[in-house]
This record gives sequence, structure tokens and C-alpha cells, in this order.
Amino acid sequence: MVDLLEKMMLSGLGALALSKTRGEELLAELREKYRLSEDEGRVLLEKLQGMAQQGKNTLADSAENEVKKAIRAAGMVTREEYELLEQRVAGLELRLSALAEVDDPEE
Repeated sequence: MVDLLEKMMLSGLGALALSKTRGEELLAELREKYRLSEDEGRVLLEKLQGMAQQGKNTLADSAENEVKKAIRAAGMVTREEYELLEQRVAGLELRLSALAEVDDPEE
């Protein structure tokens, strides 16, 4: 299952890299076809890069959600849930220890 998720993420990142290359090619075509100035081309490139960054963020969020779903489906807990349970157990052990000291008349 981890291999599948890894492949999905790598495929998405590869698509983003291709999108950036294609975006640069498209920009060159548009500059030539519409005779854009250097500044206009730069503004357009920045917009394209912003769109690519948004796509990257969306992909990262989607991948994280899919990993969480896979973890749930496998019956596993997240690191945060594990740490919360660990803290609760430590607190309960302290309380039990304190109760044992009160109930033990030999001490």
C-alpha cells in the first residue's frame, strides 16, 4: 500500500515538473505569437508559476488525505493519536501509583 501511495506522489510531482516545462514552452509561444514584451512575459510566467504552486499544494493535501484514509482502513492510528494515548496512559499510571501509595499501610 505504501508503494502505491509513493508511486502516486511521484507521478503527481512528475506531472507538475512537466507542467512547468510545458508552461515555459507555452510562454515562449505566446510571447512570439502575441509579441509580448519582456515585462508582460515575466508577469505571465509568474502567474503560471503561481498556478503550478497551487496545483502542487493541492496535490500535497490530496496525498496527505489519501494516506490518512489508508491508515484508517488498515486499522492503524496516527502519530498524534498514539502520542495522546501515550500521555493518557502515563497520567493514569501516575494516578494509580499515587493511589497505591495511599492504600499501602506499610509505607
